[in-house]
Amino acid sequence: MEQERVPVLVVGGGYAGLSAATLLAWREVPVMLVERHPSTSVQPKAFGVGPRAVELLRPVPGIEDQLAGIWAGIGENMRIAIAKDLADPDPHMIISDEKEEFAFLAGLTPAAMVGAPQAEIEQVLRVKAEELGADLRFSTELVSLEQDEDGVTAWIRGKDGDRLVRADYVVAADGYRSPLRQSLDVPTSGVGEVGQMCSIMFDADLSGLVREREVTLWYLQNESFTGVIVTGTGVGAHVLGVNLAPGQSAADFTGERCVELVRRGTGRPDLDVRVLDKATFGIAHVLAGSYRAGRVFFAGDAAHTMPPTGGQGGSTALQDGCDLAWRLWLVLTGQAGPDFLDTYDAERRPIGALTADAQLANLGARMPPAARVGYPEPLEDQVGALLGHRYHSTAILDEPGDDGSILEDPRVPTGRPGSRAPHVVLDWDGQRISTIDLFGTGFVLMAAKQSGQVWMDAGRLVKERLGVELTRLLVDDELLDVEGRFLERYGVSGGGAVLVRPDGYVAWRSPEPDPDPVETLDRVLRRILSR
Repeated sequence: MEQERVPVLVVGGGYAGLSAATLLAWREVPVMLVERHPSTSVQPKAFGVGPRAVELLRPVPGIEDQLAGIWAGIGENMRIAIAKDLADPDPHMIISDEKEEFAFLAGLTPAAMVGAPQAEIEQVLRVKAEELGADLRFSTELVSLEQDEDGVTAWIRGKDGDRLVRADYVVAADGYRSPLRQSLDVPTSGVGEVGQMCSIMFDADLSGLVREREVTLWYLQNESFTGVIVTGTGVGAHVLGVNLAPGQSAADFTGERCVELVRRGTGRPDLDVRVLDKATFGIAHVLAGSYRAGRVFFAGDAAHTMPPTGGQGGSTALQDGCDLAWRLWLVLTGQAGPDFLDTYDAERRPIGALTADAQLANLGARMPPAARVGYPEPLEDQVGALLGHRYHSTAILDEPGDDGSILEDPRVPTGRPGSRAPHVVLDWDGQRISTIDLFGTGFVLMAAKQSGQVWMDAGRLVKERLGVELTRLLVDDELLDVEGRFLERYGVSGGGAVLVRPDGYVAWRSPEPDPDPVETLDRVLRRILSR
């Protein structure tokens, strides 16, 4: 049997798999992706991508503009309501104007939330990954996989027959039931399956109903069914999700029944409806007990399946894929030691569990009290879950007295290790940028111009010594601190320095001047990179 060789094999072509393939290809790491379906998703699936996921994707040229273009083509606001149907004269608005409610995000990040269906975003990622040289193989499935000390051998089956693929590492983004997770005996926890939903994609003219309420997510509660509907600008494809009642199955959703449900959900009994596609899927809360099994790393639903209530499942999957890409890049290029990959589980698994629990809590809040017994309580501050995640691992050098928290208020940034590097407005040669724009390609060492040159000199020597991708930047030199907030937000004095990772997280900082910056920085990077 013919055998091929690739550093990274990605199994699964959803959000996690495509983001991993795209970011690996952008970093010039050869990658192969196999997906058993013939294309990316036809169903819209998850709707919307949060700003943190956009921050991780935006270093890849063109992606942010393309995502913004999809959003602009659909509408500018995301309104969420609970109603009997779309004709309900008095809906209960959960979010009445996303722009107003989340306007404060502009002060925290240059990346905007994107209100677009997963199907369209997946297509953007697929095209970009292929442009960058990723080998994407659809209608191709993983048959089996074996690991040894030096790598992984995968047996794949596609249109042109069976092949063996030899890879250094595998990204398992193979979904909720994850055959790879099962075959590798990775334990799981969580509530399990809490229901099933039939997703009906249909074409109908809803312009007389949505009008100024474009791109709205409606939670429907009526005597016929409970579910959700996502409308576009009024004309074209929309999606109705119907929760299956006890005893129902996918076979109950005939074409005629789907049309009937759409008419009931829209409140238009005579609506001209054309059903385009339908799919039944489980709503579940399942958490992998480990995100790593040897050389296999779990991402997306394979790592954390969560109810859709809250809209963070897709964003979390995208972040998983991006996160794995930069870690694998560091190890495959020799910048980090193999043990560095253990930090993926240490950092991402607590966040995956927190997010899944929050989504489950949101689901419980919409259920009768008796049905939500044992469910977690909703998060008090949803903003912290958007941009306030904190990491703890060997790749983060916590400061003495750190409280070990995995959430903080991003509106009051601390700049402490383990937190997302704060947004600060800078002027670079007459152009306004954010500190967020500086991150993505490698490590970044920043210091204030006042007494900061010693850190820049140390960075140059250590970069050469260790062969690490490290950019050195003096603030208030060529980068002007427009609002004078750098020292405060990053928690350093005029003689201190801060080291930011490729994912835009603070790995270490020296609040004050250091007597031997070269040896300190050398020691810090060796520890962070497991060298």
